Amino acid sequence: MEETFNQYSESLMPLFVEYGLSIIGAVLILFIGWTIAGWASRKTVKKATDSEKIDETLIPILGQTVRILLLLVTILAVLNQFGVETASIIAVLGASALAIGLALQGTLSNVAAGAMLLILRPFKVGDAVSIGGTTGIVDSIGLFTTEMHTFDNIGVSMPNSRVWGNEIQNLNKFDTRRVDMEFGISYDDDMDKAISIIKDIIDADERVLDEPEPLLAIGNLGDSSVVIRVRPWAATPDVWPLRYDITKKVKKEFDNNDVTFPFPQRDVHMFNQN
Repeated sequence: MEETFNQYSESLMPLFVEYGLSIIGAVLILFIGWTIAGWASRKTVKKATDSEKIDETLIPILGQTVRILLLLVTILAVLNQFGVETASIIAVLGASALAIGLALQGTLSNVAAGAMLLILRPFKVGDAVSIGGTTGIVDSIGLFTTEMHTFDNIGVSMPNSRVWGNEIQNLNKFDTRRVDMEFGISYDDDMDKAISIIKDIIDADERVLDEPEPLLAIGNLGDSSVVIRVRPWAATPDVWPLRYDITKKVKKEFDNNDVTFPFPQRDVHMFNQN
């Protein structure tokens, strides 16, 4: 019995030595690779956070990408430790990726569009944007969707392919913006007097910029009113508060100076054919 056990032990010992060392090596490679992947991910996030050139939207994606790539390299190294031909595995993975890509064209188009948004950065988190008729504040930019909320606090999740395929208006891209307003007065009112009233209101408001110079002009002659076009410039955060305040003050000063806002009216001429 003892002799038989010794024979089995002698025959199995080379296998234990060969595969035992491979297992120990694989465990060490897996442990070291996992540790390095975590360390590299944290280091990437820290470096990206400290850099002023990298948008905060890219930081978590960069960290995750570095970790995943290093873990893939680690897994291939572990398989290679057991003598597995990694070249054939890579070929199979490539063919599988192609098949999956063809099946998920819509999803991958969102990923591609998300990558373009993150690289070219037509807007960033916190910007007010208008995309395909939807206006709101950007909350996050992911690989699949862009998350927004409208000014009345309705959440919007928009596929990246739609974002990239539409016209993107970034309302916060520049420090200053023009405030477009129009005021209609009666044909019987004094145009110069109305323009003077509006000019005094604009000049008295410190939010209106001196350069570019505000525009005040007769825009057009409407069916029932003379339209005064007003185009002051202001800092971007002041655009809507300034618009609201000037509109209110113009109405008040027009009332005080007998300048009227005409109601729509139409002249009807009747002919008696008898």
